[in-house]
Amino acid sequence: MSCAEPFAGAAALARAWSAGLAPDPALSVSDWADAHRVLSSRAASEAGPYRTARTPYMRAIMDALGPHHPAKRVVFMKSAQVGATEAGNNWLGYCIHMAPGPILAVQPTVDLAKRLSQQRIDPLIEESPVLRERVAPSRSRDAGNTVLAKRFPGGQMILTGANSAVGLRSMPARWVFLDEVDAYPGDVDGEGDPIALAEARTASFGHRAKLFLVSTPTIKGASRIEREWELTDQNRYHVPCPHCGGLQWLRFERLRWEKGRPETAVYICEHCEAAIEERHKPQMMAEENGARWLPTAAPDAVERARALGIVGFHISGLYSPLGWRSWADIARIWEEAQGNDAALKTAKNTVLGETWAERGEAPDWQRLYERREDWPLGTAPEGALVLTAGADVQRDRIEVDVWGWGRRLESWLVDHVVIEGDTGGAEVWQELTRFLDATWPHESGARMRLARLAIDAGDGLTTGAVYAWVRSVSPGPAMAVKGVPGFDRAAPVDGPSHADVTENGRRLRRGVRFWKVAGAVFKGELYRFLRQPVPTDEELAQGKGWPPGFVHLPRGVTAEWLRQLTAEQLVTVRTRTGFAKLEWQQIRERNEALDARVYARAAAWLIGIDRWDEARWVDLEAQLVEAGAREAQLAGDPSRRGRPSGRRPTGWFGDGRREWFR
Repeated sequence: MSCAEPFAGAAALARAWSAGLAPDPALSVSDWADAHRVLSSRAASEAGPYRTARTPYMRAIMDALGPHHPAKRVVFMKSAQVGATEAGNNWLGYCIHMAPGPILAVQPTVDLAKRLSQQRIDPLIEESPVLRERVAPSRSRDAGNTVLAKRFPGGQMILTGANSAVGLRSMPARWVFLDEVDAYPGDVDGEGDPIALAEARTASFGHRAKLFLVSTPTIKGASRIEREWELTDQNRYHVPCPHCGGLQWLRFERLRWEKGRPETAVYICEHCEAAIEERHKPQMMAEENGARWLPTAAPDAVERARALGIVGFHISGLYSPLGWRSWADIARIWEEAQGNDAALKTAKNTVLGETWAERGEAPDWQRLYERREDWPLGTAPEGALVLTAGADVQRDRIEVDVWGWGRRLESWLVDHVVIEGDTGGAEVWQELTRFLDATWPHESGARMRLARLAIDAGDGLTTGAVYAWVRSVSPGPAMAVKGVPGFDRAAPVDGPSHADVTENGRRLRRGVRFWKVAGAVFKGELYRFLRQPVPTDEELAQGKGWPPGFVHLPRGVTAEWLRQLTAEQLVTVRTRTGFAKLEWQQIRERNEALDARVYARAAAWLIGIDRWDEARWVDLEAQLVEAGAREAQLAGDPSRRGRPSGRRPTGWFGDGRREWFR
């Protein structure tokens, strides 16, 4: 073939070259969604063609994500049930179809990334014809479309978790979707902040790259999304009053209702003080009636944010469309949460889209000492239906606290044990092994075993000894844990991870498992629980019961132990970059009781008590009654509660919960 003759595929090459040189499309993300997006019944409560008019406040957010919008960093702090997830998916679909390039979509964990792919991304592709023709169907031999990778002409979408440094540095990315950033770990695999790692992947795309950061906020001072939001122009969606036409953004304090009757909830206009009924909401939120986003930051802050290409939006559940979350629902949730800090925090975060100001001062240990209850240390009261323990390792001793757990996270200190001895030697670990076979008398007459014991492996000087001991008693209830920074309430226990160990002079790769524990989460929870008032005798007689999470303390607990339990406080500190952050700091020399409680709570979280339904608790009660009757029968005297002997059966935990009782 002569040089003058066209070679095979020249036309295709020319088309590809032209496509690469073509400018980004002028079509906005919201217009694309209205034209091409179809919601699947697998992933949406309202299946069918997507309509931006259903959530009109999402239009400006989606359009800010388009390649022609000057914003390079779009921040969205929001409540639940406002349509944010689908808007993010619209952007991903738009990028695949109209502005192909490398996409990085980050969820808090790899498991959540897989769930997003299967429950959201796959339906997004399958139900929208223009995407279905660009992304090949998933096939076992086709590496182009897997759970965590979707290949399409001109680019590829990688889904990963913020807990995977490998996933975050997998490839350069033009488009980065960072979802639920407040649930990201503080440090990923020792390589730094996951947001910074993801943002670094956009460096080669310069001004053409775009980041979308989305989250429901968590704790004030620790919330990533709030920190990002404060650097923006802080747009809020202003809607006109149907009576006077005055523009305003909806504030929770202007939602009013008769006490005990949340169904009477109305919104009071800040201009004319007229009552606005919820039926007016579609009219108020419609863009054609004047509803629009307006910046609320100081003028100089707005100018600075826009110069940097940063735009921010905030929306609360008050804007949730008709048929989703109503004003009556919000009023009901708020009323029911009164007196319960955990429920109030959830309402602030998920309903109002606001951060929760954690009360970081330590509870008064003397008040706790005065309200001790009349049962002896070393026994489990009636409500304690499962036992976990936390072990804090010091150089000259191991301190173990055993906690009993019941419904709604109510807890009882069952025992406090100090195993003295050099933790560099063998004797103290042998004694801890014997401790695993201990049982505790329950008020029903049964004897209870430990479901899990979590032991701290965070001290570098004792880490090897802890790993060796956990490996020596495996399989069994013992688990190694390490404290990590962060306030991730969605996943305060992460793992298992694996560590190398040395056994008989031989190095064993990945020889032991351990779990990472966000101690800040459980410390904050404990302090909220400790501040709860003791119910009056009249309230208990009326069947109101103890508050959720109430911490019961026996008469045998000492003042020193209580000082240790309240030995830290939450303070706000400034980082080197000038940001404020929350940090737990010791106010007393010893904090073993607090650490042991955190580890025992982590063990309880890991076995799933936060998710147990009433049927599970009823089953545990029945097992205890049965075990107590059996104890009395074996003793030959119904009034005597004998102590059976014998070691824990091999594989007891895998055989079911009945082995928690003897």
